[in-house]
Amino acid sequence: MPEVSEAGRGHLAMLCFSALVAGSFSLGAMAAPHIAPEALNAARFLLAALVVGVVVALRGPVARSAYAAPWRYVVLAGLFVFYFVTMFTGLKTAAPVSLAAVFTLNPILAGGFGWILMRQITTPRMALALGVGCAGALWVVFRGDMAALAAFRIGGGEAIFFWGCVAHALYVPLLRLLSRGEPQLIFNAGILWSGAALLGVYGAPAILATDWLALPGIVWVTIVYTALAATGLTFVIIRYSTLRLPAAKVMAYTYLTPCWVLIWELALGHGAPAARELVGVALTLLALLLLLKDEEAPA
Repeated sequence: MPEVSEAGRGHLAMLCFSALVAGSFSLGAMAAPHIAPEALNAARFLLAALVVGVVVALRGPVARSAYAAPWRYVVLAGLFVFYFVTMFTGLKTAAPVSLAAVFTLNPILAGGFGWILMRQITTPRMALALGVGCAGALWVVFRGDMAALAAFRIGGGEAIFFWGCVAHALYVPLLRLLSRGEPQLIFNAGILWSGAALLGVYGAPAILATDWLALPGIVWVTIVYTALAATGLTFVIIRYSTLRLPAAKVMAYTYLTPCWVLIWELALGHGAPAARELVGVALTLLALLLLLKDEEAPA
């Protein structure tokens, strides 16, 4: 069996990333009516930080270099916290698939930030892939209905989440720019603990006002899933991938998110997609195939 290249591993990791992120939209929509976004995210960041902290402690002493410039962890955590809070705020009024459509703006935003911060260039092949992927995502989101696409109006939830996507897109190239070669687990722990601290301060009123013992089971399922899979694991995946792929390619996998959301919705019993929506799935897969040829290696 041929060995997978470093870039190939980055692509496979981002495939898993898109599936895990999609689960947050579907589960988050079910939990959003029962808890404030700040309280939910404070719990999920704290749980993820505790789990990663235990793993770090079991691995032995942490090198002093990991504590250098701790402001980096705070900046990156602030961007991620903002993204997640706007996501769960948006899910109070917007459908999961609709927010997944907004999420597909991330590749273009990430490409712009990648050029501003690191002068990463979007090649013609990559631009074509981004365009094809965007078309496929829109086809999936609007279920192949051109009339629905023409009548599209941005709702309040989508508008709020858009600014979270801007923060998420900035996080990707900034993550690579601020990395100083620290072990991946240590770097993730710094971001998670910083995020938990930020949410503990910002979300204190919502945390204190929440009746934690009266929350329905779906809230706890969402907290555990988002903490371990959609926070802890995706932190590892996105840092792993950003060290092997350009920012625009990393975020290009968000074009698969609406497709994964439809699968999640089907699995949760929220309805099956129509056959014509498979056209959009095919377009997003074509976009990924166009990205398999590495035209730029990360520094």
